[in-house]
Amino acid sequence: MPAEWIWRNGNFVKWEDATVHVTAHALHYGSSVFEGIRAYATPEGPAVFRLQPHTRRLFNSAKIARIEMPFSEDEVNAAILETIRRNGHESCYVRPLVFRGAGRLGVEGRKNPTETIILTMEWGRYLGNEAIEQGVDVQVSSWRRIAPDTFASMSKIGGQYVNSQFVTMEATDNGFTEGIALDFNGYVSEGAGENIFVIVDGVVYTPGAWSSILLGITRDTVLTLLNDLGYEVRYEPIARDMLYVADEMFFTGTAAEVTPIRSVDRITVGAGKPGPITRAVQEEFFAITSGQKPDRHGWLTYVRQSEPAAGD
Repeated sequence: MPAEWIWRNGNFVKWEDATVHVTAHALHYGSSVFEGIRAYATPEGPAVFRLQPHTRRLFNSAKIARIEMPFSEDEVNAAILETIRRNGHESCYVRPLVFRGAGRLGVEGRKNPTETIILTMEWGRYLGNEAIEQGVDVQVSSWRRIAPDTFASMSKIGGQYVNSQFVTMEATDNGFTEGIALDFNGYVSEGAGENIFVIVDGVVYTPGAWSSILLGITRDTVLTLLNDLGYEVRYEPIARDMLYVADEMFFTGTAAEVTPIRSVDRITVGAGKPGPITRAVQEEFFAITSGQKPDRHGWLTYVRQSEPAAGD
């Protein structure tokens, strides 16, 4: 559901007026970087989850892509909070986007102007309303994740998500909710838009940066929660067949949050329902983001407490 206002290059414009010219470099060559952020409803009003790490990654992505940022991190953070306030959200999805705009065509686009926008919208469960409770059915994709000398997996660059589109479209056409991509060596990498955790005999396994994963912020959050809960985590290459003998498995991501995986390639994961470790992580994650448990790691930025003083 669209909101009324979009922040664009330092000003607010109506949703319907936030248009881009057809010569925009990003439209032709994928030269954009972006973030996905959630704001959650809490008893103290809307709270943005891990705002600064998201903004830092946005700037790191721009650095890797050689896109010059026209605003500071503090300015982007303030704009995100003001956009949520102006649109009156209690909870929402936030999309900051930085892209090379209209100008000359050609692959070298660094002389084109940089545009920055922030949009907010109401967006529910990315993989479906029942996914959090019941889990999702996925397939191992025929599409591989990018090799480290072809693209930059640590950055959220728009053009790189063509790979994710291939993974998701193939899964959808084959009757699955999502796809899991293998890396360039044939080991498990990640979902089309999610990191993955695999649990065998009470040990939690997750791929490392060598598997061309995005170093997800929700992934980092879950790693912290697993440590808090006392579970052993191993960062090891994960063979495809390990997915078939796993006791539990789940995706993480800003959009997906903590989503259990019910089956892989039509082979049931464990008992076919979220297991105890998955449930424990979910309960901690949603209790903290909803304000039901203390924010012991300082992950929430409260929108109303961040309002500018009168006259600012």
